[in-house]
Amino acid sequence: MSFLSTPFILLVLVAIIIFSGLVTVKQGYIDVITMFGKYRRILRPGLNFKIPFLETIARSVSIQNRSIELEFQAVTQDQANVYFKTMMLYAVQNAEEETIKKVAFKFFAERDLMQTLSRTIEGTIRAFVATKKQSEILSLRREIVSYVKEEIDHSLEDWGYHLLDLQINDITFDKAILESMSRVVASNNLKAAAENEGQALLITKTKGAEAEGNAIKIAAEAEREAARLRGQGVALFRQEVAKGMTEAAEELKQANLDTNVILFSMWTEAIKNFAEVGQGNVIFLDGSSENMQKTMHQIMAMMKMSDIKQG
Repeated sequence: MSFLSTPFILLVLVAIIIFSGLVTVKQGYIDVITMFGKYRRILRPGLNFKIPFLETIARSVSIQNRSIELEFQAVTQDQANVYFKTMMLYAVQNAEEETIKKVAFKFFAERDLMQTLSRTIEGTIRAFVATKKQSEILSLRREIVSYVKEEIDHSLEDWGYHLLDLQINDITFDKAILESMSRVVASNNLKAAAENEGQALLITKTKGAEAEGNAIKIAAEAEREAARLRGQGVALFRQEVAKGMTEAAEELKQANLDTNVILFSMWTEAIKNFAEVGQGNVIFLDGSSENMQKTMHQIMAMMKMSDIKQG
């Protein structure tokens, strides 16, 4: 019984001590070991061993990405209240020992880091918004994010962290400002619509004037061409009349007849034509023998001038 008791008890104690020194670190975490309150080393994921009763796990640091949502208020340069909803994504900068020491010992607890980080981001965004007018804020999401990253990256590096992303999910204003912005947008839309209608009307009138001008131009050219053709027709008619009269006079000469006969015939044919195509109009002609003789002399003179030109 004594043989089993002492060695067995010692063996059990040794096994308990050994097993108490075994530490399993989960994937995505790094444990920080201290001895008598002083930093000693880190334990990486997997099975590790620490000195039982002397080394303790002071902190288990997560190296995974973490996020936090923030809601806060800022005031613009023109004293408008702006309400932000943001989501910040951050993580431990790297898994190096010095970085893990910063993360483990810069803050007393995780909640202190969260409070400091959120207040830092709020203060940075408020400082940026204070230099802008409320009409500019909605279009400056990307600029706000870039400004915050530049301002707090250095502080995060001192704490052992790195800002991966900052998203501004919502930007809102007071109800009165939202209503005024809606009125401004509506008035701008009405103004743009009026300008578009004015331009459309101007284009319509311009095109109408161009079409009317082209129509007048085409009509004028057509009238000019018609007048030219009428003139040519009258000239050809006169040439044919002169040619016919000349040929008739020549035939009368060859037949030894008096030319007054054909002139009298032409005169009577003209009067007959007036009567047939006059369409009821009244035409006054001097039918006296003296006037007829005067007309005959004029026609004969015209025929003589035609003969002279042809000769």
